[in-house]
Amino acid sequence: MNLHELTAAQQLRSLRAKEVSSRELTEHYLARIDRLDADLGAFITVTAEHALEEADRADQRLAAGDRSALLGLPLGIKDLAATQGIRTTFGSAAMAEFVPGEDSWTVGLLRQAGAVVVGKTNTPEFGSTCFTENDVMPRPAVTPYATDRYSSGSSGGAATAVAAGLLPVAHASDGAGSIRTPASTCHLVGVKPSRGLVSSAPATSFLVASTEGPIARTVEDAALLLDVMASPAPGDIYGWSQGSSFTAALGLRRSLKIAMWTDTGFDQADPQSVLAVQRTAKLLEEIGHEVREIPLPARWDEPARKAMVDWFAYSVGAAVQAMMLTDRINLLSSYSQQLLTMNDALSAGDVVTAQAVLARYASTFLAAVDDYDVVLTPTTNGGPVPVGYYGGDEAERMLRWSCHTPWVNLAGVPAVSLPSHVDDDGLPHGVHLVGRNRRDADLLALAAHLESTALWDSIHPPCWDQ
Repeated sequence: MNLHELTAAQQLRSLRAKEVSSRELTEHYLARIDRLDADLGAFITVTAEHALEEADRADQRLAAGDRSALLGLPLGIKDLAATQGIRTTFGSAAMAEFVPGEDSWTVGLLRQAGAVVVGKTNTPEFGSTCFTENDVMPRPAVTPYATDRYSSGSSGGAATAVAAGLLPVAHASDGAGSIRTPASTCHLVGVKPSRGLVSSAPATSFLVASTEGPIARTVEDAALLLDVMASPAPGDIYGWSQGSSFTAALGLRRSLKIAMWTDTGFDQADPQSVLAVQRTAKLLEEIGHEVREIPLPARWDEPARKAMVDWFAYSVGAAVQAMMLTDRINLLSSYSQQLLTMNDALSAGDVVTAQAVLARYASTFLAAVDDYDVVLTPTTNGGPVPVGYYGGDEAERMLRWSCHTPWVNLAGVPAVSLPSHVDDDGLPHGVHLVGRNRRDADLLALAAHLESTALWDSIHPPCWDQ
């Protein structure tokens, strides 16, 4: 068996049993990255020498009996998170040479837990699109299942790397679906935690939609990473602690009341996305849950669409201002420059109005599902889209494809994307489970139960055995 065929949990057990060393694992993944990534676009930066030094230190700690949670496990960090001593581009040519002086809060937690950072995974500029293409890299991040199709975004590189066996598990982040949609296109598990479980401190806005989380091949692997990431930073106004291990809660079983819909809020639902929900609903009923189809609580009408685009324009404008990039605007992508132009035309009242519209939109969903424990929908409206699919009408096309995920970020509740099936064309499709606020453990337990009942097969991409 090749080392990358082991799950992250199995690799950690093998490291502790001294059946494999961290150096061996790290060399294995670095060799696969070197051999395969030119065709996949998973990494912006690979830190081979640094990673091998970290692996050697991890082996010394393991030999001394250290049992830190991720000690010796290779890991990739999304290139929107600051990494001390490792360049952090934010997917932008304007930041291509930026090397932070310290780690972000979550990266610090992962390093303290002993993870070996092998590099920074690919992301679109400032994470603003649901496809991963930028001016830093010559190649977009593509799904290993069909390398002429995007692996979505903004955590596209992370999902590509895990699906292709270039990483056992990956750090990611999600502002409107950016963990869940890449997980869906790559036949993986992607977890967006409740607001505040993974710290976003220091807060820059009262509308905190983005959070960090794991992308993994199994629910257990995702839970292992989340156990480390879920530690509130001092001063986090939304911070809270689970108080117990997510991995320990995976075996919990209780009957749940589940609402479902496939309506996109735009137009006709993709047949494969409908199939994904139907087969999952049937399995949920078979294992003892009540599933009831309900109407879509709120549609993507013109005010909601405008508010979403305005909010994205404001967010990119704030990022550019915070990074003091005003003298390098010419290096930004055409889409970022378009958003900056839109942001310049927004008044403070426009920004407040956008937040109010989005808050009402999210509240409508929460009210409609208040009597339910979980919501079931497709993750995306259709499978991974072809490279070059977006051009000039990015906002509209992105929202129509990723229409099922943004309300969850706005509401601050937890969600997980699980693999459903691979269609006759070899394209993956996922299902989206949304839980109640701060009931992340219950949601992961349900995901683990579905995994144990074979909701999906471990169908690997063509490059898996290369």
